[in-house]
Amino acid sequence: MGNHEPDNRHVLDRLAATIELRRAADPHSSHTARLFSRGTKKIAQKIGEEATELVIDAVTDNRARTITESADLLYHLLVLWADRGIAAEEVWQELARREGLSGIAEKAARKKFKEG
Repeated sequence: MGNHEPDNRHVLDRLAATIELRRAADPHSSHTARLFSRGTKKIAQKIGEEATELVIDAVTDNRARTITESADLLYHLLVLWADRGIAAEEVWQELARREGLSGIAEKAARKKFKEG
């Protein structure tokens, strides 16, 4: 990484912290605060909308829009986590736990956990 490039490795952690700070902001001046004020259902709806837009852009091979819609989806996902009291670190820990596991074995373990 060059001296003039931003360190993007922890951008999601920084975004999660910013989202927490904006939770208490004025909903008339903060999009994030407005989302929180509208509740979990609205936040979840936004995730669905962004995911749909992302899928459409990906299958139509619109690379630039796939990037921007991916960022939108990640932002709204972080808002949902904050709304539900889930720290981003909890999700990172779950991903780390799965790291190195066979996808098939990991999925089978989740299915067994849900059934039990």
